[in-house]
Amino acid sequence: MTRLRRARCILALTGSGISAESGLPTFRGTGGLWHDHRVEELASPAGFARDPVLVWSWYNQRLAAHRRASPNAGHYALAHLETLCADFTLATQNVDSLHKRAGSRNLLELHGNLREARCSSCDARRPLDASGLPLDEIEHECGGRMRPDIVWFGEPLPRGAWLQAERAASRADVILVVGTSAVVYPAAALATRYNASAYVAEINLEETPISAGVDFVLRGPAARELPRIVNALSS
Repeated sequence: MTRLRRARCILALTGSGISAESGLPTFRGTGGLWHDHRVEELASPAGFARDPVLVWSWYNQRLAAHRRASPNAGHYALAHLETLCADFTLATQNVDSLHKRAGSRNLLELHGNLREARCSSCDARRPLDASGLPLDEIEHECGGRMRPDIVWFGEPLPRGAWLQAERAASRADVILVVGTSAVVYPAAALATRYNASAYVAEINLEETPISAGVDFVLRGPAARELPRIVNALSS
């Protein structure tokens, strides 16, 4: 807690574990999304080229689940923490928009979001409502195809967001790693590879590949632990 109180710059990195408490399944934990579907079919350019209807059917279901879900106490705690620190950055691997809905402002969505679709050819964009993209509107008038505005496996992260995340990691006094498996790179590298002097704290239900090397570990749900931390800072 002392390190957080003294921190002039904080970076929080979140993964799907924080949204699991809002009812959204994680990707690699028990009951994770990838247990029922092959990654290559649903989250890669090759899978989309092979069967765009299958891909959009799945993402439309995900989007509907995102819209039904609400931010939980963990999301709101991070939004509150941002108001307590002059230099606070939240980098998330999630595409569910729950951090945005909770009020986080200096938010870097490293893997994109499901608020828009974009054309794979001309980059035209269209907003998505709760029902997602109609399956008969996948083909775009330019000859390309509308795809989710997210980063698939094998694709680079958005350059602007990634550069901001790198800079935040490099200057951070404290790095909070919340609900991420810490196996998806390059995002996972923000926790350990950019700043040897940062105090790194992990909040996760399960052990991860970085657990043994961080400075502090909290084994518990983010929706319980983050409010406790932020409330203590506020008092």
